[in-house]
Amino acid sequence: MPFVPSSQKTGLNGLLFRVLMLVPGGVLGCGLIVFSLGLLAFLSLRHNDGSLLGNGFTFDNFATLLHDPLYARVAGRSLLIAGLVTATTVVTAYPVAYFLAFHAGRYRAILLFLVTLPFWTSYLLRVFAWKIVLAYNGVLNSFLTSTGLLASPSLAFLNTPAAVVVTLAHAYAPFAILPIFTALENMPRSLFEAAADLGARPFATFRRVVLPYSIKGVLAAATVVFIPTVGDYVTPALVGGPNSIMIGSLIQVQFGRANDWPFGAALSVAVMALIALVIGLLRQTDRQMEKTA
Repeated sequence: MPFVPSSQKTGLNGLLFRVLMLVPGGVLGCGLIVFSLGLLAFLSLRHNDGSLLGNGFTFDNFATLLHDPLYARVAGRSLLIAGLVTATTVVTAYPVAYFLAFHAGRYRAILLFLVTLPFWTSYLLRVFAWKIVLAYNGVLNSFLTSTGLLASPSLAFLNTPAAVVVTLAHAYAPFAILPIFTALENMPRSLFEAAADLGARPFATFRRVVLPYSIKGVLAAATVVFIPTVGDYVTPALVGGPNSIMIGSLIQVQFGRANDWPFGAALSVAVMALIALVIGLLRQTDRQMEKTA
């Protein structure tokens, strides 16, 4: 038997221990994901006969999705709203992350704590807060009428797609700030010195050095925000109107009042395919930027 040094033996035992510690959680997590996705795929190919799992296999659910223009319109609206939310969130989150990474100084820990503070409150409470702000007799209308900017309260703030975009952008802002902050925090400070030595102005340094270096954080933030907002149905129901119905609302109706689980599962599978397509495009964009960098 060959001699194995004690240090190498300890390293092998440590690696084996870490692998064994990861096995239970990995098996459980992967098993639940595979089971849930498999159940959705199974349900999407079943007839709706009023039972939980349907009866017989069919492609009629997907045929309905392809031939009924309602679902295409709602899916397009969902992608548009989610895209606007993602763009708004990333654009507003980037300056905050930049300040935290480069200018917060000794207050960085406190400011990071404040960024994560919304996680301590319920998502529904934050949506209801925006409903109070945007309502006919809400905070925003009261302020505008009291200052004379509006003669009477306006109905243009609540129950609109813009209200959905603003509410979702606020709710998911921390999810965008943290990945961008991490990317900027890991940026070597020597790059600033090199840019300054080459005569680059601050804006040129940001455009040619900081932004390309942090693009992975930006794409990660966009992915984290885009995926949940596509299927959101709580926010459109509370602050959106008839023109703000998203695909998640239709899925919720199929699993709820309509009691058509197979069709709801088909809708869910279609949404996952759309999200996978968008994520694939984001990854392709990331690869192209790496090649041109």
